[in-house]
Amino acid sequence: MKSIIKCRSIKVLPFLLAFALLGCENAKKDTTPWVDLFDGETLNGWTIKGGNAEYEVREGAIVGTTANEQPNTFLTSNEMYDDFILELEYKVDPNMNSGIQIRSNSLPHYMSGRVHGYQIEIDPSERGWSAGVYDEARRGWLHPVADDNTAAKKAFKQNEWNHYRIEAIGDTIRTWINGVPAAHLMDDQTASGFIGLQVHGLYGDMKPGTEIAWKNVRILTENLEAYAQKSELPVVDKINKLTSNEVNQGWEMLWDGETTNGWRGARLETFPEEGWVIENGELTVLSTGGGESAAGGDIVTTKNYGDFELMLDFKITEGANSGIKYYVDTEINKGPGSSIGLEYQILDDAKHPDAKLGSHEGSRTMASLYDLIQADPNKPVNPIGQWNTAYIVSKNNQIEHWLNGKKVLEYERKSPEFKKLVSNSKYTQWPNFGEAETGQILLQDHGDRVSFRNVKIKSL
Repeated sequence: MKSIIKCRSIKVLPFLLAFALLGCENAKKDTTPWVDLFDGETLNGWTIKGGNAEYEVREGAIVGTTANEQPNTFLTSNEMYDDFILELEYKVDPNMNSGIQIRSNSLPHYMSGRVHGYQIEIDPSERGWSAGVYDEARRGWLHPVADDNTAAKKAFKQNEWNHYRIEAIGDTIRTWINGVPAAHLMDDQTASGFIGLQVHGLYGDMKPGTEIAWKNVRILTENLEAYAQKSELPVVDKINKLTSNEVNQGWEMLWDGETTNGWRGARLETFPEEGWVIENGELTVLSTGGGESAAGGDIVTTKNYGDFELMLDFKITEGANSGIKYYVDTEINKGPGSSIGLEYQILDDAKHPDAKLGSHEGSRTMASLYDLIQADPNKPVNPIGQWNTAYIVSKNNQIEHWLNGKKVLEYERKSPEFKKLVSNSKYTQWPNFGEAETGQILLQDHGDRVSFRNVKIKSL
């Protein structure tokens, strides 16, 4: 009996070995055209930004180490990426917080060059938000890992290598941790930027010398739809929506992205029946030949505001003219033209003749206080057809205009200097122009196609 078993073993094993080898040869190979972002030996192609945490290559991995009294530090790719699929592995100390920056930037005018943009969270804490989406140095949390997504929360492996897959295609960002879907975000605040590996500044129980390591960093930038994976997670849409941080700070949506609620025509009791359309989450004034309030007319909020912070996105067409007015009183001007108020100018400086007009040189250019104060000529303006972000602050008569993260002018309302500017402008005919305690917010119809979205306000 024993000899029979031995004889069968001799015959069967070669067969199994041959079958296994054949199976390996016929196994489906990964033909995805990945491009390595890290060569496994050097930091070529990467640059450190932010603080002075240390990065080195050790045993085929990039190792980042925390340092005393340093802000967040980032090892950033020299290349910029818009749409892509990114995969990598990391191992992090349990007391550390980190993240992967995507579509991020470090613009000189934005907080003195601070790195800002989307961050895919690395969170070894008990809350389990690894692979959630954070907005570094801007809006805060966009898409924490949902409480009911227990599979993603449990997928993180403490003190072991973890795998991330990140898909950023168009306005959609999707993430996976160790093969488990974690986030599905719709947002298009930034379309392009670098990849970054974060070493967080010290906080809580973190100590100098705490480490995080990354390896197998690779990216795909072509034929993405063919390689994109499905995610059954519900979409978290942040267009025309507040983040949790904004809610906690007292912001509220001034336009809901769908209806005309909260707005009316400047000379109407209701919203204009023509001249404005709401489509795909955009509030658009239509082109009617460039006439000022000659079609649908300006629209204003149904509420008045005193001190406030106002933020909105706007997108212009070639040669377009429009504006955002504040402290508006629709009862002042009943004649032709727009309602009266202080105006943040929206203009195609290159193509519209108004850029060369005004009672003060340059005072009718983009982001200027219309006809009174010129915005910084070195302002950051996005190309025609792309979204720009306007931000207006009014507190105790101190006013600031911002464009795409840069402060482009400031002035003091009601001051002698302000009154002198008014006396030499087209507004001199209106007594106490710009000095109302409260007023409406206005979006202007100047007969050119301009779109608005993400309109939000915080009363101070």
